Amino acid sequence: MKFTAKALVAGLMMVAGVAIAAEATDPTVKARQELMDTIGMNTGILGKMAGGETTFDAEAAEAAKTALATAAGEIAAKFEPQANDPKSTAKADIWTNWEDYLKKADALKAAAEGMDATTVEGVQAGMGGIGGSCKDCHTAYRIPS
Repeated sequence: MKFTAKALVAGLMMVAGVAIAAEATDPTVKARQELMDTIGMNTGILGKMAGGETTFDAEAAEAAKTALATAAGEIAAKFEPQANDPKSTAKADIWTNWEDYLKKADALKAAAEGMDATTVEGVQAGMGGIGGSCKDCHTAYRIPS
């Protein structure tokens, strides 16, 4: 695996491995955090396989890919209500740039759906799109923690 791919996988695993430090009390925000935890967990499963940290398992990769795509498809519904919480890391820019935010969520879903989870090489190739879409959205719409 090329250095850039290894660096991307390592970065994704760090992001995916970080749990929400403090849980929100607002139920809408809490549901969003749980959705992002699901995305992070499944991205982590795929990233660890792509990076060789865990043994490749096509069935587990397909399950993680499907869970990731499903969760990405729920982003719009979970974020549409403009709730906030002191523990939230969502920027208010989400709602003032709603169409752009949806485009970024759709990019994650498309990247997950487009991944070939039948081989480790397919997972490795797909992680670039997944990681890129996560980074693109987090850069614009997440408060750094």
